[in-house]
Amino acid sequence: MADNQTTDQTSSNDEIDLGQLFNMIGRGFKNLFNWFLRVFLYFKKNFLILIGLAIAGAIIGFGLNQIVTDKLKTEVIVKPNLESKDYLYDVVKEIQANIESKDTSFFKKIGFESSNLKGYDITIDRMLDKENSSDDNLEYLELLEKFQDNGQFTDIIRSELLKKSSLEHRITFSYKDPLNGPIFTQKVMAYINSNSYYNELIKIKEENAKARIKQNEDLLIQIDGLITKYADKMAGVEGQFSEQRIVLDNEERLDIAELFELKNNLIRDIERKKIELKEQQNAISIINFGEPQLEHKAFFGKRIVLLPLIFIAIYFLIDIIKYLNRKAGEIQN
Repeated sequence: MADNQTTDQTSSNDEIDLGQLFNMIGRGFKNLFNWFLRVFLYFKKNFLILIGLAIAGAIIGFGLNQIVTDKLKTEVIVKPNLESKDYLYDVVKEIQANIESKDTSFFKKIGFESSNLKGYDITIDRMLDKENSSDDNLEYLELLEKFQDNGQFTDIIRSELLKKSSLEHRITFSYKDPLNGPIFTQKVMAYINSNSYYNELIKIKEENAKARIKQNEDLLIQIDGLITKYADKMAGVEGQFSEQRIVLDNEERLDIAELFELKNNLIRDIERKKIELKEQQNAISIINFGEPQLEHKAFFGKRIVLLPLIFIAIYFLIDIIKYLNRKAGEIQN
């Protein structure tokens, strides 16, 4: 009997708990609906004001966008050498920081004597290669990885990876003074390439390349002498060269094909070193030093939508402050 009473009480409590839960859910949906209703009524009440603020903001933004300032700019396309890309970006940041702080003493040290730095700016950005996507570069690196254990491909892999990671960059100089602006650009570029550490590396690399070219040229002279000497020997002796090998008295056999291949490799190496000497005369190679060009900059840019949003946000903020102030007054009373 007692067990039946306990079971009935438990069932009754469960029904009460479920009923309370459903009532809470119902009240929650009702409150949510009331909130949406209040928001709708608020926008309905203030619709004309909000539309007016949006239109006013758009008109003001459009008007500010028509205010255009004329500036000049010079674009310099450069390519970092000797893994100097980080140095290039750091030195550009340094120069821009000195412009913003109006540090005229710094610019006097690099040869720019102007006391007015207003309107000068320098920026740098990477020139993206749109033809080669990141997926293509990944496949390229995977292909090179297959040859990583082959010593003869080590230099080629290193060179190609440096080419992939050392893309060209654009340095943009902006200024208002058409006379001092180009001078400013030249002095800054000279300063960027005046780094003593990289200049010393360039000097050593140049000496090594010239020594390599001289050694290769000496070897070419010796190879040409051997070819001439063996050609004369071949002309005098017939029937001994059916295997494309020539033999002098008391000398080992020499493969003519390998001899010519060695000569061609030396010639290609000399050509690469000469190109390297031309390309890497400075830490930062200047690919193109552009001419000054006119640049139009809008006062407000193209952010016409920004002002309407700001006006509407300010109106909401004022309304919220009024509401909180009203509630605070009710609590005090």
